[in-house]
Amino acid sequence: MIPKQEEIIVGLDIGSTKVCAVAGRLIRNNDHARLDVLGVGKAISKGVTKGSVVNIGQTVEAINRAVEEAAGQANIDIHVVNVSFSGQNITARRQHGSITRTSPGDEVVADDIDHLVGDMYRSVLPAGSEIVHVLPMDFTVDSESNIDYPVGRIGVKLEADFQVITAQTSSASYTRKCIQRARSVSPGREPLENDKFLLAPLASALAVLTEEEKHAGVALVDIGGGTTEIAIYHKNVLRHVAVIPYAGNSLTSDLEIGCRVLPTQAELLKTKFGSADPSDFRLNEVVAVPNLSGRPPKDILLKNVALVIEARLKEIAAMVQAEIIRSGYRDKLVAGVVLTGGTAAISGIERIFERVTSLDVRIGFPDQLEHNVKADLVSDPAFATAVGLVWAGFKRLDDRIPLHTAVLQPLTGYSTNGHVNVGQAAGKSTKEPEKKKEKGGGFLDWFRKVLTDDISKDLGPDDRYNQ
Repeated sequence: MIPKQEEIIVGLDIGSTKVCAVAGRLIRNNDHARLDVLGVGKAISKGVTKGSVVNIGQTVEAINRAVEEAAGQANIDIHVVNVSFSGQNITARRQHGSITRTSPGDEVVADDIDHLVGDMYRSVLPAGSEIVHVLPMDFTVDSESNIDYPVGRIGVKLEADFQVITAQTSSASYTRKCIQRARSVSPGREPLENDKFLLAPLASALAVLTEEEKHAGVALVDIGGGTTEIAIYHKNVLRHVAVIPYAGNSLTSDLEIGCRVLPTQAELLKTKFGSADPSDFRLNEVVAVPNLSGRPPKDILLKNVALVIEARLKEIAAMVQAEIIRSGYRDKLVAGVVLTGGTAAISGIERIFERVTSLDVRIGFPDQLEHNVKADLVSDPAFATAVGLVWAGFKRLDDRIPLHTAVLQPLTGYSTNGHVNVGQAAGKSTKEPEKKKEKGGGFLDWFRKVLTDDISKDLGPDDRYNQ
């Protein structure tokens, strides 16, 4: 029996190598929630580079194929989706906010938190940027600081430190345009609509991290195709976010150059024979790769393939380690590092990250899934973000604040009293003018920026460098 349409959540992950859609519903057994995966769709992504949409037409085609496949498997109509957002121009900075309470009574109430978070969404931003998420860290009520949850405390002045996550308006606009131009799977074939707009690593965290890990301290490292995204949690609070513009596609490019093969052949070498441990292969173990037309196949030493992959992953791990140190939580990550994303499936990657970071490392697979054939399809690190987007329909990013203030709806405004005009009903989509994308820097620019930020006096320990 097919469940009612309103009980189903659809996650749409728009990545650099693939676009995937996952439809699922929540099942509760003895107060234990599991996700029942109903449909999975996947399409090759050709219009996304380093997490950002660069070709709207190609991305729309991939979205349509993925959504139609998921709808066909689940035998449902799909009109509204939760969408992931990524890109090397994501920034996250620590910002302080405060209000003088106007609510009646002596005790802090939930509306006060809502008011404070709403004020943060009106923060002054650099031109061409917009706020995607506002998530509180620690609260202060009058003179009492380091409060986890202030509701019920007595005081007049409410303050908090926040993680304010922003994106380039042009990049966010491209993603929204793709959703608006994609077709829903419904009798009227209306444009697709998005309900929630989530930063990809935060969605992945919903799928692969446990509450114990987030409380103990953990660094989620989502190594996708175009970018490596880091989200650090401690005491169940998001403490640091960073995006590194090197990931799985960097491995493919290295293999293309190092082995002198075509890009498609380099990708096959990575996915079928890729390993981060050269000792996995004998010295003379080779694989024959088709050559250009009229030329004999080329023999590639698999040990050389592993050496190339190992070198690039060491570099990525070093960048991750630099961000962990920069966050100020290096010595508080009791749960270590959790690797997810498609590149996390490469054999031997845990050992590299363990050696570089000197932390415990595990691979993050989407869990808490109801066992069925479709769940087996998404029980892979590559589907962590898509599955997390489905969980976002049932979980909050932060249990201390209302869902609509943690996740900004597209082009949502705020009223003068500081509360959100969310417009969450399906169909309330808006448009925004496009702006030209800015080019990001290379590795040396990235490393120079990290060093500069570390000694800058006006940035806190949780500030994020601006790519």
